[in-house]
Amino acid sequence: MLDRPDNWLRRLERAIWKPHLAPLPAWRTRVVRTVRLVIVLFRDVMQGQLTLWTMSLVYTSLLSMVPLLALSFSVLKAFGVHNQVEPLLKNLLAPLGEQGLEITSRLMGFIENMNVGVLGAIGLALLIYTVVSMVQKIEESFNAIWHVSQLRSLGERFSRYLSVLLVGPILVFAALGITTMAVRTDVVQAVLAIDPFGRVVLGIGKLLPYVLVIAAFTFVYRFVPNTRVRFTPAFIAGIIGGILWQSAGWAFAMFVASSTQYAAIYASFAVFVLFLLWLYVSWLVLLFGAAISFYLQHPDYLYAMPGEPRLSNRMRERLVLVVMQLIGSHFVQGLPPWTLRQLTQRLGIPMHSVNVALDALSQGGLLTPSEGDQPAYLPARDLSHISIADVLATIRKAGEDGYLTPEALMLPESVENVVARVDRALAESVEDLSVRALVGESGGLAGAEQWRTNAATQ
Repeated sequence: MLDRPDNWLRRLERAIWKPHLAPLPAWRTRVVRTVRLVIVLFRDVMQGQLTLWTMSLVYTSLLSMVPLLALSFSVLKAFGVHNQVEPLLKNLLAPLGEQGLEITSRLMGFIENMNVGVLGAIGLALLIYTVVSMVQKIEESFNAIWHVSQLRSLGERFSRYLSVLLVGPILVFAALGITTMAVRTDVVQAVLAIDPFGRVVLGIGKLLPYVLVIAAFTFVYRFVPNTRVRFTPAFIAGIIGGILWQSAGWAFAMFVASSTQYAAIYASFAVFVLFLLWLYVSWLVLLFGAAISFYLQHPDYLYAMPGEPRLSNRMRERLVLVVMQLIGSHFVQGLPPWTLRQLTQRLGIPMHSVNVALDALSQGGLLTPSEGDQPAYLPARDLSHISIADVLATIRKAGEDGYLTPEALMLPESVENVVARVDRALAESVEDLSVRALVGESGGLAGAEQWRTNAATQ
């Protein structure tokens, strides 16, 4: 008897979202993760925060575009290369066709009419603030994708942002100028005259826009988030994002050239509407690539349910116990201490959840993190002096603030008695157990394997 279609769908769903991929062959693991990546990216675009951050960046771009170009124009003017701003704008707005040329001319008119020298100290400060706020909004959107809650320090942000805004345009146009001069030299022209080399260079020239966009996207994905991004995920995301952006530009240009209804609907606002659409598409592609780089570096976030993972109380208790067991095992055996990334890979659950457990244990005085961007974790005191009751009490109290505490909740006497009995029973059941005993009873690292086996069968 044939299975019903819904049974096949349930089997497929279980195969895709199986909790642990370690028992699978390497090729099947890659296939499952690729399918998960496609599903999660589609979900993020349709239901997630990508579109909200994209709209926020479009709005910020409208406010900051003229000040940003004016600041870059003023810096480039001191080096005599300010005439290169207009060709760059034309290339960026090329998908808009004739409307892109009109927008470029209007932007250049705004820039040329803006005299930075007459703005005064307050006007110049507002100009710089508007530009810096745009860069900060970009960093905030990338941090949201990477689940990073902390921005860079104020001093670091100020120095980095001004370096990008002041030195960046000079380096870009200097590289373009050197490339143009090198191509025009007699030696290079002679080499290009040779037939095989000329055709190769012509083919490279057609691919050069893709290469430049991929390099730019890779740089952004690597250095904008306030976290350590490995090169490989950033490069893969840069390739996908760069190709998508170039392809989106080609498709948008075809849409503009073939569509005539928008002018009849929006009249004189048609140019502005097309400009907004192209800004939206550009930012969406950039953030889409950032999401790809995040999921490639953290495949543990490829889970079925949308939103931030929220663990049950039972799962949180199990998590802190296995974290203490792993850290204690390495400490006893003299092995290198665990880092957040290593624990995430070992346990196969999202980094955010592991970080919640580590933060609770650190704030409870049970673990001590080392200094650095990727701290390693060691027991804060002798394992024999860390009781299991302390570990469980630490995670049970995690998240309580000064206002919402058990003491602030008025309970009837009957409920208070039940709560007291539960707390007393829990304390008595593990009063003679310590983390050192937990490490010894579980057989070191074998205990973690047993925990994963039990979790996979539940």
